[in-house]
Amino acid sequence: MEPHRALWESSSEDVTRPLLPTHDLLAPSTTDNGRRPRSCSGLRALLGNKYLAMASGPLACALICATVNFGGRAAARNMLGVLAWVFLWWITDAVPLGVASMAPLFLFPAFGIASADAVAKSYMDDVISLVLGSFILALAIEHYSIHRRLALNITSVFCGDPVRPRLLLLGICGTTFFISMWIHNTPCAVMMMPVATGILQRFPRDAGGGADAREIQRFSKAVVLGVVYAAAIGGMTTLTGTGVNIILVGMWSTYFPEQRPITFSSWMSFALPIGIIMFLALWTTLCLMFCSKNTGRALSAYLDRSHLRRELSLLGPMAFAEKMVLAVFGSLIVLWMTRSLTDDIPGWAVLFDGKVGDGTVTILMATLLFIIPSGKNDGEKLMDWNKCRRLQWNIVLLLGAGFAIADGFKASGLTDILSEGLGFLRGAPALAIAPVACLFSGVITEFTSDDATTTLVLPLLAELATSIGVHPLLLMVPGAIGAQLSYLLPTGSPGNVVGFGTGYISIKDMVVAGMPLKITGIAVLTILLPTLGSLVFGMDQKV
Repeated sequence: MEPHRALWESSSEDVTRPLLPTHDLLAPSTTDNGRRPRSCSGLRALLGNKYLAMASGPLACALICATVNFGGRAAARNMLGVLAWVFLWWITDAVPLGVASMAPLFLFPAFGIASADAVAKSYMDDVISLVLGSFILALAIEHYSIHRRLALNITSVFCGDPVRPRLLLLGICGTTFFISMWIHNTPCAVMMMPVATGILQRFPRDAGGGADAREIQRFSKAVVLGVVYAAAIGGMTTLTGTGVNIILVGMWSTYFPEQRPITFSSWMSFALPIGIIMFLALWTTLCLMFCSKNTGRALSAYLDRSHLRRELSLLGPMAFAEKMVLAVFGSLIVLWMTRSLTDDIPGWAVLFDGKVGDGTVTILMATLLFIIPSGKNDGEKLMDWNKCRRLQWNIVLLLGAGFAIADGFKASGLTDILSEGLGFLRGAPALAIAPVACLFSGVITEFTSDDATTTLVLPLLAELATSIGVHPLLLMVPGAIGAQLSYLLPTGSPGNVVGFGTGYISIKDMVVAGMPLKITGIAVLTILLPTLGSLVFGMDQKV
C-alpha cells in the first residue's frame, strides 16, 4: 500500500518524471585506474540535482524577452517568456508541481503582466472551491473504506459462478468508472488499484509457462488497464472527475464571461454519452485482446464468489459514519444536478438570485463532515483536519496557475497577437478543425500532464476560434477532451503511473490497448460535438 499512498500524495508531480533516471543514462565512464573523472562526476551531480532543469525556465524566459519583438508590446512578450518558464518547470519536474504552479504569483507582477492582487485572485474562485471540496469528500470516502465496500459488492455480483472473466472485468471497470464520475480520477485510480490488485494477488505471478499461466497473465493486464482507463473515462463525464474539465470551465468564463456558463448538469449531459460509448469500447477492447474461452477455467482454481463475499463480511455492517458520509455525498450529487436545469425550469439556484455556484454547495457539504458526529467516540466528527493532511494542494495550485495564465493572456495582449497570426485560417471548415484540435491536444498530453496540456492549448484554441469565426467551444471542448485521451504512455497522467507501477503492464500493453480508445474518443467527439454539443451548449448562437 505504501507506493500507492505516495502516488496519492504526489499526484501529477510524478507524471513528467523520466521512466529511466537521466543520470543513470549519462553515467560517466571510469578511467584506466578505476577512478571516475572529476568533470564527469560534476556533470552527473549537476544533472542528478536538476540544476539544468531549474535553469531552463529562466533561461528560456530571458531568451524570449531578449529576442522576440511584438512591435513594442512588451507585456505580451513578457507573457510569452513567463509561459515558457512555467511550462518548462512543469514538464521537466525541475521543482515540485505545486511550487512551479505558484511561479505566476511572483513572475506576473515582476514582469508587469498583472498586479499582485489580480493574479492572486485567480488562485481561489468558485471552480477552485469545487475541486477543494470534492477532494475533502474523497478523503472521507477513502477513510471509511466506502470505495472498497462498493467495489467488493459490485464485483461479487459480477464474478459469476463459475467464474466469468468478461463479466468480472465489467464489474471492476464499471465500479471504477462510476466512482471516478464523482471524485477526481487520480485518487479514484489510487483507491481502486489496491482493490483490483487484491483480486489479482490470488493468482500466481510466476506459475511457469503453461497455458493457464499465460491466461492469468493476460487477464491481470486487462484488470489493471481497465482500472486505469475506466478512471480516466469516468472522470471525463463530470466537472469533478478531472482538473481538465475544471480548467475548461474556468477559461470559458474568463474569455467569454457574457456567454452561457458551463454547469455541472450541462457538461454531464454532453460528456456522459461520450463516456458511456468509450467505456463500452474499453470493455470490448480488453475482452477481445486479453480474454479467451480458456480464461475462466484458468481463473476458477484461484477465484470464486465466496472469496469476495468473505472479504466483504470482514468489513462488517455499515457503520453510522459510513452511512452519513454516503448521505452527504448523495445530497451533494443531487444539489449539483439540480442547481441549473433548463430555461423553463431554472433549478434551486434561482432562490439565491443566481449568486451560488457548484463550489458553494461543495464547500457547504464538505463543511458538514466536520460538524456531523461520527458515532464512534464522544466529540469525534466524521472528518477532522488531521485527516485532510493529504489534500492535493499541488492540483489546486496547478488549477490556479492555469486560470492566472488565461487572465495573463488577455491582460498582456498576447491573445490579440495570436488572433492576428491565425487569421489565415479564416474560412477553414470548422468540422475539420475540431478533430484536428482534439488530435493536437491528444499528442501533447502523452508527454506531459493533462492539466498542463489544457492550460497551454485552450487559450490558443479560444483565439483560433475567434479568428476563424466559429463558436469557441467547437475547438475548446475538443482541446479539453483530447487532453484526457492520454492512454499510450505512463507519463500521460498520474493514473497511468499508478497502473504502470503495479508491474502487471508494460508500455507495449498500454499502446496496444490505448490506441483503439484514443481513435474511438476522437471519432465519437467529432460526431457528438456538432450535434448533441450544439444543443447542450447553444453553439448555434453568435459569440
